[in-house]
Amino acid sequence: MKLLNYYNGEEVRLGIKTDRGIVDVGQAAIDCSLDVPTNMTAVIELGAEGLEKLARVEKEATEFIAEEGLAFAPCVTGPEKVICIGLNYIDHAKEAKMEPPRFPVVFSKFNNALAAHRQNITLPDSAKQFDYEAELVIVIGKEASRVTEEEALSYVFGYTAGNDFSARDFQFRTGQWLLGKSCDGFAPIGPYLVADEILNPNGLDIQCEVNGTIRQAGNTENMIFDCAALISYLSRHMTLKAGDLIFTGTPGGVILGEPEDKRVWLKSGDSISITVEKIGTLTNQLV
Repeated sequence: MKLLNYYNGEEVRLGIKTDRGIVDVGQAAIDCSLDVPTNMTAVIELGAEGLEKLARVEKEATEFIAEEGLAFAPCVTGPEKVICIGLNYIDHAKEAKMEPPRFPVVFSKFNNALAAHRQNITLPDSAKQFDYEAELVIVIGKEASRVTEEEALSYVFGYTAGNDFSARDFQFRTGQWLLGKSCDGFAPIGPYLVADEILNPNGLDIQCEVNGTIRQAGNTENMIFDCAALISYLSRHMTLKAGDLIFTGTPGGVILGEPEDKRVWLKSGDSISITVEKIGTLTNQLV
């Protein structure tokens, strides 16, 4: 099932993507007299029970909204934590001229960085070195503390596509990466949260295009630490909560990995599209 959030005026509405269009869950629940969760947080917290209820809504719905022109909202709007993993693909570590890590490289973004499919990203005036990072994003489904790798994926609600957008001059201004990673709009996710269609996240193609030209083409099977390993590792150090996001790292092909004299940083007007197999394409324009 592919879920999404979208705006109806100022209100964020929960939708289900179908072959016939988007189901407005709240309106369909009223029309069909069904007791179902009508926001993403409630669906995630209910887990399998919530998905079963939404499946009934999808089956009985008779009204559909055209996706064209829809104003998407981030598919998860209020995570407690937005956790990111750096240098998690061998080719990316090599192009960054860094040794492959012995342990996951962990940093964070804040909720202000969240952005949606088709949302413009406003570039800070004082930065110049803007870069993309195509990533698979894990959405945690229930509280996870000290879980094993064998059980880790059972704590996942679903997956989405993400762009760990970066201002490299901010990122490397000091030894801490946070400033260059968590400016407003620097964590686009979406367009959909795929809840029950990806049983094994290892082996998904992942790609980034800039203005229609492919810049990154990788596969999640090439992660140094796979999704189960990341969830287990993080849960041994912090309790993961339902709705938490984990950006799992990016394959090679970022601008930072090019020779200094050949780097052409992103600029206003550029369009970035991140595609993850079985999820869809997340597109944002820079302004």
